[in-house]
Amino acid sequence: MSKTIKKVNYRRKREGRTNYNKRLKLLLSKKPRLVIRRSLNNITLQIVEYQQKGDKIITGANSSELKKIGWKANTGNIPSAYLTGVLLAKKAKEHKIGEVIVDLGLNNTTKGSRLFAALKGAIDNGLQTPHSEDMFPNEESIKGTNIANYLKNSNKSKTQFSEYLKNKIDILKQFEEIKKKIMK
Repeated sequence: MSKTIKKVNYRRKREGRTNYNKRLKLLLSKKPRLVIRRSLNNITLQIVEYQQKGDKIITGANSSELKKIGWKANTGNIPSAYLTGVLLAKKAKEHKIGEVIVDLGLNNTTKGSRLFAALKGAIDNGLQTPHSEDMFPNEESIKGTNIANYLKNSNKSKTQFSEYLKNKIDILKQFEEIKKKIMK
C-alpha cells in the first residue's frame, strides 16, 4: 500500500475567490493597490497596502457617498463610477498617495465598463497608474449623454427611468455640478 499525500489548496482558492498568482504579481510591484469592486447598485474603490499581518486599507470611496454630495441619480451606472474615481483620487491626495497599481480581482475586464470608468475618474484627478486608453468608456457614456438621449427618445423610459422623471433629474447638468464640488 502506497502512501500518497494529498495537498489541500487554500480555502479562498477552493472557493474561487482569490487568484494567488495574480495577487503575488501585484504585491511584487511594492505599490499600493487600487482595488475596484462592483455590485449591482454600487461601486467601491479602495487603496490598499500589503502588510504581513494583513492588508491595510488606506482610504476608500463608495458610489453611495455621492448622495451626500448631492447626486440624485442611480449609483450603479458609468457616470457615478467615474465620479467615485474622482472622489477617491481626491482622498488619495490627502494621504499623499500619487501612484498605485490596479487590482480588478476576479471581475471580467470588459472594454468601456464601470470598472474602467472608475479608473478613468481616478486618473483624471491625478492618480498615476499604468493603463490603456482603449479600455476606457467614451466621453458620452461618462457624462451620461446616452442616458439623457434614451430618456428623450424611448417609450420605455417611463418605467425604466421613472426615478429620473419623478425627481426631474437632468443627468448631464448634475454630473458637471457634482464633478465641480469634488474637484474643489
